[in-house]
Amino acid sequence: MEAAIITTLILLILFALLATYDGLYLHLVKYRLYEHADSRFEHITHTVRAILFPLTLIFFYLSRGDLFFYIGLVLILLDILALGIDAYSEKESRNFMGGLPQREYILHLFVNGFHFAAISVFLVLKLKINENGIEIVHNADNISNYPTFVWFVQNLIPGAVMMGLLHTALIFKAIKKRWNAVLNKFSDN
Repeated sequence: MEAAIITTLILLILFALLATYDGLYLHLVKYRLYEHADSRFEHITHTVRAILFPLTLIFFYLSRGDLFFYIGLVLILLDILALGIDAYSEKESRNFMGGLPQREYILHLFVNGFHFAAISVFLVLKLKINENGIEIVHNADNISNYPTFVWFVQNLIPGAVMMGLLHTALIFKAIKKRWNAVLNKFSDN
């Protein structure tokens, strides 16, 4: 169990670092996807995923009990659906910039790879397949034995909530205008 927890932790750290660079810097600062008519739908799919992520941290990684785990699984399925819709719409979404840059495409592969690898490794801890089918392993609920893991996941939540709120706020014109004014102030210096 310890190796799987450490592996999940490393994958979550890699995901968080790359997702912050991609979701905050590239999408909201450099390319300002929320500003372009072509990429507004992509911004909405990113917003959905940004809202789902802190909920996934709470219900999938930190919760105890079967119901909360099932809610976490549903959130993950919704995230996969949003990812598929995002990927499908991305070609048209980036017309304003001549298409998705190759480096960002590669970054997306790594970000999502680390994200879903962390989920997969954690699932190995939570599920057991036997002659009766698939069952939840309840001793995996005792993640409190891994305080570094719990601490890190708990500390991801505030930043993830802020990203969800920022993505949501940038749907509204008045907030976009203020955000752009702040960005323009920094880019002018």
